[in-house]
Amino acid sequence: MKKALVLGASGGMGYALIQELLERGIDVIAFARSKHKLQALYGEQKGVKIYSGDIFNQNDLLSAAEHVDTIFQSANLPYEQWEEKLLPFFEKIIHVAEATEAKLVLVENIYAYGKSPGSKVAEETPKNPHTKKGKVRLQVEKRIKASNVLALFAHLPDFYGPNAENTLLHFTLENVIQHKSALYVGHKKIAREFIYTPDGAKALVNLALHKQAFGQNWNIPGYNVITGEEILRIVYNINGYKKPVFTVNKGMIRLVGLFDPTMREVVEMFYLNEDPVVLDGTKYEREIGPLPRTSYPDGIKQTLEHMLAHK
Repeated sequence: MKKALVLGASGGMGYALIQELLERGIDVIAFARSKHKLQALYGEQKGVKIYSGDIFNQNDLLSAAEHVDTIFQSANLPYEQWEEKLLPFFEKIIHVAEATEAKLVLVENIYAYGKSPGSKVAEETPKNPHTKKGKVRLQVEKRIKASNVLALFAHLPDFYGPNAENTLLHFTLENVIQHKSALYVGHKKIAREFIYTPDGAKALVNLALHKQAFGQNWNIPGYNVITGEEILRIVYNINGYKKPVFTVNKGMIRLVGLFDPTMREVVEMFYLNEDPVVLDGTKYEREIGPLPRTSYPDGIKQTLEHMLAHK
């Protein structure tokens, strides 16, 4: 890999991917809508070319993808747009990848797996999505596999890390750094899985550098499962945070959803907070190598430090 395009470069995983690619000496095109945010993130970094454009504009995508050999797709849309716009968006990405003959690395979530089978899910676990969003993600996967694009699909749990702002843990930590009362989504005693974005990025780039990884699905799990109570104890040990942390339950989200279209769609995915899906990373470790795994204390500490530095 000599030159890569990262879609969704202003987001948490996009940011981590660009840092990882640069560290390996790979030139990067950072693509997102906001030129101001791209300049704030990458304006001083060598090896990055900023490209602000519309992910729905095929000409913008084609122009950004000129002379790249790998496209990392980490852009996302608001939940309320998935049903109507997600597949058409991926049709544009497919066209661009076919036109440029670039390989495609898909940063995927766990929605297509559906409800937890009661054990860790492996790549061969049947995908039986029961939600609208899970079904559309599976539809996208099937469409890409039916195309002429050389692609790999990497499933990851919920993110946290530097610049990962549109995430559940950021929702909690943004008040923690201000020593204000905070909110935690889901029951604080239920253990679930999160991945530190630099770990996810390292694993994604590792996969992209292995030719045999393409044409396959891969699971990239986090460090392990952790409860909300354990997360808050880690935060306390880092900065002495002692303010109350209130639980956000499904009923509260449903109520907010009466006025907020995004939160209305969040209700459907709340099952992941009640019966979490946990990924099995055996295949990756068998065929690629050890999974990058930053401990929660270290990852949360570095996330808080980044948030404070960019507050």
